[in-house]
Amino acid sequence: MSCIFCKIVKGEIPSKKVYENNNIVAFYDVNPQAPIHILVIPKEHIESVDAINEDNCALVAEIFKKIPEIAEHAGIRGGYRVVSNVGENACQSVHHLHFHILGGEKLSDKMA
Repeated sequence: MSCIFCKIVKGEIPSKKVYENNNIVAFYDVNPQAPIHILVIPKEHIESVDAINEDNCALVAEIFKKIPEIAEHAGIRGGYRVVSNVGENACQSVHHLHFHILGGEKLSDKMA
């Protein structure tokens, strides 16, 4: 069975997309932790940051090149946070590499 993000990529589960190209998709989180909370994922299933390697690092670089554009298009001004949870102790709930863009207000200086 494929993961929920793979189902979003395939169009099997709807999402409110803010960006898409051949390699990545960005969409609003259904459980936002900030006024603007966007998830950016590769279309290719990669388990987590721990699974980034020589074969897929260009895809991750592409995501990071697009994050500023996605944040600006979403109306984030004055800064934002980019987060990726890795593993059980970090509460990674979906085991498909994803980056949270959090913004829209002054965020806490506490990371947790």
